[in-house]
Amino acid sequence: MRTMILSAAAWAAIANVAAAAPAEVRVAVAPALQATFEKTYGVREANLLKDELRKSVEQSLADSRALDGARIELTLVDVKPNRPTFKQLADTPGLSMQSFGVGGAALEGRVITADGTERPVAYSWYESDFRQAYGRWVWSDAEWAFDRFARKLARGETLARR
Repeated sequence: MRTMILSAAAWAAIANVAAAAPAEVRVAVAPALQATFEKTYGVREANLLKDELRKSVEQSLADSRALDGARIELTLVDVKPNRPTFKQLADTPGLSMQSFGVGGAALEGRVITADGTERPVAYSWYESDFRQAYGRWVWSDAEWAFDRFARKLARGETLARR
């Protein structure tokens, strides 16, 4: 009898874990920004940033177990690099990796929870202090914006469109 009860409890625990699937995160690039990547930053950079945003959101949600079973659809609307991208360096003689500036990112999308409820999200963050930009890599501020967004999403903060 005791074995049967323990077995039933184990199966119930497994069923709960299986039901609580992690959130599915999809990231796209807005058409206007995609054109900027193709012309200015390089397509390689778009793929890198999409992966970084996806990983940041997945990690924050996995740590908090928030939005299990949800589908999160995000679109990168704007990004600004801190340093020149490889394409910019190749296209502009005299430009160097010592060049730097403030960067950041803007994104929008929607969260569709496991019960089908849909809520829009939007977030943007750009560094405002030039002194904070030195010594970072190409997409430091954009990644900082991704991490801030992901933490807020995992905490359940309202990230409504502005």
